[in-house]
Amino acid sequence: MQATQEHATKTLPTSGYATKGPTAKLEPFQFERREPGPHDVLIDILYCGVCHSDIHQARDEWGGSIFPMVPGHEIVGKVVKAGNKVEKWKLGDTVGVGCFVDSCRECEACKAGEEQYCQRGMNATYNGYERDGKTPTYGGYSTQITVDENYVLRIPESIPLDRAAPLLCAGITCYSPLHHFGVKPGDNIAVVGLGGLGHMGVKLGHAMGASVTVLSHSSGKREDALRLGADDFIATSDADAFAKNAGRFDFIIDTVSAQHDYNSYLNLLRRDATMVLVGAPDPTPLSAFALIGGRRRLAGSAIGGIRETQEMLDFCADHGVASDVEVIPIQQINEAYERAMKSDVRYRFVIDIASLQR
Repeated sequence: MQATQEHATKTLPTSGYATKGPTAKLEPFQFERREPGPHDVLIDILYCGVCHSDIHQARDEWGGSIFPMVPGHEIVGKVVKAGNKVEKWKLGDTVGVGCFVDSCRECEACKAGEEQYCQRGMNATYNGYERDGKTPTYGGYSTQITVDENYVLRIPESIPLDRAAPLLCAGITCYSPLHHFGVKPGDNIAVVGLGGLGHMGVKLGHAMGASVTVLSHSSGKREDALRLGADDFIATSDADAFAKNAGRFDFIIDTVSAQHDYNSYLNLLRRDATMVLVGAPDPTPLSAFALIGGRRRLAGSAIGGIRETQEMLDFCADHGVASDVEVIPIQQINEAYERAMKSDVRYRFVIDIASLQR
């Protein structure tokens, strides 16, 4: 057990929004946060992004959901209290919390700074448990959160705080594979899907100097794709789209969560190229020949560790990258879920947590 939990005897009343079951609406919810232990900081939450995975988990679409659930893992706020052994943060610092709040710190992945792949299981910011294995974690649809200082991120001053929040999931989910697989200036890359993830893939790929093409079923997204930094747009609904572009791309990042044919997209890769999945669709048939034919690779990627997420935030600050958002009061969260299911958002909902006090 971590020291932060050994010393946490006092609690802090906290307001939030929670769902009490897979068919229940999100509604006001009162719960307790722990007082900061020696290595913890208490963060007053200012903004929290709404990730599509919030909807999946709130509705138990992936199974294993823990109720009541306070979603939210794209958190931006201010440090208002710090434990007596905290070294990295001071009161008033603008900070972020992403998809996890702890990990074992001892396995190979954690020691490599890739806590998202913790071999003993990272501790999710919500819909999980703390290291004691029994204390539920509650997320950022709430007024405050207590987090170990080592799992907190610095938000650069140049990024607007509401537009910074989605970087902590959508941003790093796209940055990590682009960075890990070595996308470089001049590479010809494609982004499949233009939603909350896809629009960040376009912006980040463009900022890295790649030539970016958006692949979308909806031809109506062409104008937005070009505005966001894409160099080209392909409507995959066109009958000859896949045949015309076979073997064209050095790298594809697939952000789509709906079931679709991987094989058609793999055939858009040149020899020795890679397609990375960051969406999580239902199982899709995969033909070995789509890989064998060009010695192609199909890989997966999940968010990023603390070090890489900080690197991403600093990269975004240096290149003027931020999410396109629609800011909402918490009272509109159920409506926002329904709109998100219809792709009726450009491109990420962000909750103004001050609305919880109104």
